[in-house]
Amino acid sequence: MTIDRAAINAIRERIRPYVRQTPVMQLAPADFGLACAGLTFKLEFLQHTGSFKVRGAFASLLTREVPAEGVVAASGGNHGAAVAYAAQVLGVPATIFVPSIASAAKLDRIRSYGARLVVGGDSYADALAASEAHLATHGGLAIHAFDAPETLMGQGTLGQEFEEQAPDLDTVLIAVGGGGFIGGVASWYAGRTRVIGVEPELAPTLNRALAAGKPVDAEGGGIAADSLAPRRVGSLMFPIAQAYVEKSVLVPDDAIIAAQRALWERCRVASEPGGAAALAALLSGRYVPQPEERVGVVLCGANIVALP
Repeated sequence: MTIDRAAINAIRERIRPYVRQTPVMQLAPADFGLACAGLTFKLEFLQHTGSFKVRGAFASLLTREVPAEGVVAASGGNHGAAVAYAAQVLGVPATIFVPSIASAAKLDRIRSYGARLVVGGDSYADALAASEAHLATHGGLAIHAFDAPETLMGQGTLGQEFEEQAPDLDTVLIAVGGGGFIGGVASWYAGRTRVIGVEPELAPTLNRALAAGKPVDAEGGGIAADSLAPRRVGSLMFPIAQAYVEKSVLVPDDAIIAAQRALWERCRVASEPGGAAALAALLSGRYVPQPEERVGVVLCGANIVALP
């Protein structure tokens, strides 16, 4: 299955009745201590379930045959909430596996959509293994969090939407976990706009993969471990990243916390750590834009109980 602009556009038409077109916010770069020509936030945390993940969830459920056993997903939290919500809307059963590090806010989201929730293991990899064992025994349709073409194309609809709303951007910064989000968005921009990945220093999955020339295991810790710390990036997104992602920059946890606080103090936006990671690259100087550069930042998740 080809993941390109035509495929993303077709998926967008399929999921359009079920997802929100989230707004953008134009900001003065100087308000954040930046010296670039423009700063635009894409407020994707206003999406159903509080993150971009619902795009890929609906793309999967609307284009694949769902058996009577329903759908099964492993997640750090946001993907699970998205699959549970899509399943509820479409009237199919859902079983969601999450690790013990998943935040209470995300667990509450999943439960609120009526899914069966199984909590166990210390990491996303543990949850994925448990979901695969369940599928082998009980059946169902697996909805992968990032390494599936439907997921990539669904997340790519955000890139299409962002370009329509802010067509003059030079650069878009995207937080990276397993890579489904950045892979989809980069597939849409396809080199016409610079795409920069941002990862926690303690979960450098894409950074390590780009250095190695292939997906490799990386550590998965830090403050954003429930959303940005799989063991390795997906195999489907990696060639896309090689072609269309300029680079991955790493940010420390304290920079992510500072970005969360800046969003609250200056915009009254309460972002989860993974949702603030892309902005952290700018505020920490890990990515320094040129004076004439117009930068877009996707604020991708806000499933949080309280700010740190």
